[in-house]
Amino acid sequence: MTSVLASIIGRDVRLALRAGGSIGTAFGFFLTVIVLLPIGIGPDQALLSRIAPGALWIALLMSVLLSADRIYSADHEDGSLEVMALGPAPLEVVALAKAIAHWLTAGLPLAVAAPLMGFLLNLDTALIPGLAGAMLLGSVALSMLAAMGAAITVGLRKGGLLISLLILPLYIPLMIFGISASTGGGGGPDITLPSFLILAAIVLLAVVVSPVASAAALRAHMR
Repeated sequence: MTSVLASIIGRDVRLALRAGGSIGTAFGFFLTVIVLLPIGIGPDQALLSRIAPGALWIALLMSVLLSADRIYSADHEDGSLEVMALGPAPLEVVALAKAIAHWLTAGLPLAVAAPLMGFLLNLDTALIPGLAGAMLLGSVALSMLAAMGAAITVGLRKGGLLISLLILPLYIPLMIFGISASTGGGGGPDITLPSFLILAAIVLLAVVVSPVASAAALRAHMR
């Protein structure tokens, strides 16, 4: 199963890099939000510094969602999804591989870039290590939940909008503890460490639940 998982991940990563559309769109959207936000708020550097972690998390979330509908759409259109479902690997493994490939091509690059782009929002440099760690961890759950939403809406018109409506409520706990782990919620290490541990628990839960739920949704669709 490991070889099947690796081959599907490698295939999806190569296709995503070759097409480039979803990655470029996600980066373009993320950069647009980060550039326009200071213009909309004004020259208050103290305010920008306070909202920077939350703004970066929101931009990351929306950028990941923007590319979520493409996780299964191409395979559904050319019939590859049915071939994978009939293959030797369980559909849960296929769903996990799809989610990991999405994280490698969208979630991970954006999570790495987000703290580096924080200087546009006057981000406190002392927050960068915590923000980077929380985003790297939280981006895994973002992609896992996005893949679950994509599996539920595969084959539907305007699936991207439906993914947002279905998955956004599940992102709320992730955002709360992700931002708290990034900033300490104003309470210092006593708040940061518990928030980071809860964030890690949410990520582990997403990794376990998402492939199972995605596989169930895909089976229901193919019936």
